[in-house]
Amino acid sequence: MVFMQHLVGRRMPSIDLEATSGSPVNPARLIGPAVIFCYPFTGRPGYPNPQNWDHIPGAHGSTPQALAYSEAYGHFRRLGVKLFGLSLLSTEWQRDFVQRNGLSFRLLSDSTRALQSRLALPMFETGGELYLQRLTFILHDGVISSVRYPIPEPERDAAEVLSALS
Repeated sequence: MVFMQHLVGRRMPSIDLEATSGSPVNPARLIGPAVIFCYPFTGRPGYPNPQNWDHIPGAHGSTPQALAYSEAYGHFRRLGVKLFGLSLLSTEWQRDFVQRNGLSFRLLSDSTRALQSRLALPMFETGGELYLQRLTFILHDGVISSVRYPIPEPERDAAEVLSALS
């Protein structure tokens, strides 16, 4: 995976991101190991998926990815790893997702695209809306030590990241 490797060794931008816990998280100030997996969108009962969602390669898989991370959360904690998911979705949308799925970790909202633009993270568009492409950062003391991109099997991302950290 050679894409996005130019970010390895770079400090995360100092940006306070709104978290589902109510307290902002600044990725540049995280101490020790951390994982931030970026995902495009999560469905919500009563709301349609984005236009053409079923036809966009790599669009589906955010819920299985998040659930796999939640199931592996204890393993990440034993390794001292802080775990976060990140998308452009609003914190309110993310809180609903966390509550419905009983996630064990916080989601971060980059709804202003501040982090996305500073790191030039890859995106795609459908229905006039922009979405992050799926990728995962492994950090140490706020510095990017690894980037996983692309992620063809979102449901396996957590296991593969754990393997890389062990």
